[in-house]
Amino acid sequence: MKETSLPILTARKLTLAYQGNSIVNELDLAIPSGKVTVLIGPNGCGKSTLLKGLARLLKPKIGTVYLNSVSIAKLPTKKIAKNLGILPQNPIPPEGLTVRELVAQGRYPHQTWLQQWSSEDEQITEQALLTTGMLEFADRALNTLSGGQRQRAWIAMALAQNTDILLLDEPTTFLDLAHQVELLDLLCELNQTRGRTIVMVLHDLNQACRYADYLVVIRNGEVYTQGIPEVVITETTIKEVFGLESKIISDPVTGTPLCIPLSRRSRP
Repeated sequence: MKETSLPILTARKLTLAYQGNSIVNELDLAIPSGKVTVLIGPNGCGKSTLLKGLARLLKPKIGTVYLNSVSIAKLPTKKIAKNLGILPQNPIPPEGLTVRELVAQGRYPHQTWLQQWSSEDEQITEQALLTTGMLEFADRALNTLSGGQRQRAWIAMALAQNTDILLLDEPTTFLDLAHQVELLDLLCELNQTRGRTIVMVLHDLNQACRYADYLVVIRNGEVYTQGIPEVVITETTIKEVFGLESKIISDPVTGTPLCIPLSRRSRP
C-alpha cells in the first residue's frame, strides 16, 4: 500500500446545508495528492454533499475548501475547471446531444477566444472515447443509449477535461459488474501512470477496499474514521456506521479487507 502524501484538496470546518438544514457539519478533511481516495458511508450521510462542496458546486454555510492551499471560493471558475473535474450523480445532458459532443464539452475550459478548438482538443477527445470504449457510439444520441453506456460517456467527458483531480460520485452506477471492474481499473491506471488524484463515492465496500489508497468513512455528516483500508475497515466500524454485523477477512486475490455481511439467516 502506498503511503499518503501531502494534501491537494482540503476542507476546514466545512458545514454544508440545503435550505438551512446542515448535512455536513464542521468537517475537516485533507485529500492526499496523487492517491485514490474513496468516500464510504450509509445513504444520506453526506458523501455526495461533501463531494459537491469540494468541487465548489455547493457554497459552504461555514468553513473553507482549499485547492493547493488557496481558497477555492477565490479562484476563477475556469481555473478550477482546468484543475478539477467532477462527475455528479445522474447528470442530465442537453436534449439531442451526441456522445462525441458531450465528451468535447470537457475541453471547453482549455479553450480561449483566440483558439476555440485545436488538434490537441481533438486528440484528447478521441482518446477519452477510446479509453472508455465509447468510440463506436460517438455519433449516437445520448438518449438512445443504455444507462451503462451513458455513464461511460459522462466518464469520457470527465477524462477529456484532463484535470489533475477527478471527483466522481458513484461512477459505477448503471454499470454491470464487468464494466464496474473495467472502470475502476481504468481510474487506478490513470492514478498510477498519470498521477491523477481520484476522489470517488462508492457503495460497494469491497470495491472501495480493493481500489482505495485512502478511505474516508462518513457518518451523520462527519468523518467517523479515515486511513488505509486495512486500518479503517473493521467489524466495529461496520457495526457502528452501517448498523450491520459482519466478518472481515482478507481478500484472497488482493489481500485487502473483505466484508462479509451477516444476516440473521447467516449468523450461527
